[in-house]
Amino acid sequence: MKSLHNGEFFGQTNETLRFDGLTITDTEYTHPYVDWHYHENAYFTFLLQGNMTEGNKKEIYDCPAGTLLYHHWEDAHYNIKPDIFTRGFHLELTEDWFEKFQISKDSVEGSFNLKNPALKLLMYRIFKETKIHDSSFELSVHELLLHIFDQLSDKSCNSDKKPGWIRKVDDILHESFTEKLSLTELSKTLDIHPVHLSRGFQKHFQCTLGMYVRKLKINKSLPLLSTHQSLAEVALECGFADQSHFIRSFKEGMGITPLQYRNLMKK
Repeated sequence: MKSLHNGEFFGQTNETLRFDGLTITDTEYTHPYVDWHYHENAYFTFLLQGNMTEGNKKEIYDCPAGTLLYHHWEDAHYNIKPDIFTRGFHLELTEDWFEKFQISKDSVEGSFNLKNPALKLLMYRIFKETKIHDSSFELSVHELLLHIFDQLSDKSCNSDKKPGWIRKVDDILHESFTEKLSLTELSKTLDIHPVHLSRGFQKHFQCTLGMYVRKLKINKSLPLLSTHQSLAEVALECGFADQSHFIRSFKEGMGITPLQYRNLMKK
């Protein structure tokens, strides 16, 4: 089985940044099939454009644009890519990075498809920082990455003991976030009191239901901005009331406008 070293990925890597134990790459995937392999370091894969399938010893993931995966070091997997342009953003972490920031390398183990939109928005912001690449971008990347690991290691988010309705409401929101949702309808569907739903949701997701839905909408919009759709079309497809609402929500979540982000994707 092939082992890939620091900064090594299958495909055409168009940009590589290295600093303080991190290696960040922007790679176009060119192989239709990549056999079982593993990487010597832990890393995140963030699919910016296209689509692929990834399989490991436990699961197989369909990975459209916007998918965020985490791989522990030496965790074996394989990839299948359809005949379309596919681009991935990787953030690789050496053992030195974990030691420097006093994070146990075993705090997060295995491979995960990270569905939480808050984590995806944090990774999009890291991507944005690497493209802006100003004098403070390294500081910003470390801060955002530490925030990601803080949420990943939060026992309230990852405990197997969390109530079943939490997973159910998460599934409902992911399936229906572009539609109009109400607290009363959700509470009836889940058969729990609205107050308990609101309080429990904030405990496990560190945000309100409304904020979570807004993050899901913004996450859906990000890969669409790499196409030639108008902002009004993107706003409609993602469930925003109108283009103005989309632009305002996007800037609150990302710190830049949708058009500014579209331009960053071209770099």
